Amino acid sequence: MIVQASFLNKNEKQPYVRVGIRKIDTLKIFLMILWETKSLDDKKYIQISEKLNEIGKMLGGWHGQIKTQLTKENSPNK
Repeated sequence: MIVQASFLNKNEKQPYVRVGIRKIDTLKIFLMILWETKSLDDKKYIQISEKLNEIGKMLGGWHGQIKTQLTKENSPNK
């Protein structure tokens, strides 16, 4: 979804980025389940969760930028 969004027009990106965010959130939940069931040790859990959190922050920022751009474009002051 993220790769597809990167090649779309800014008007078309938002739904793809939102789906990407949901998928990252789903991965975080599955990761937590693995950790809580002791299927994943603490060290690996921390390594993976830090990377997923970083990706989530980047996607959240991207989503915010898209939302701001679309709001400015659709503003009646323009």
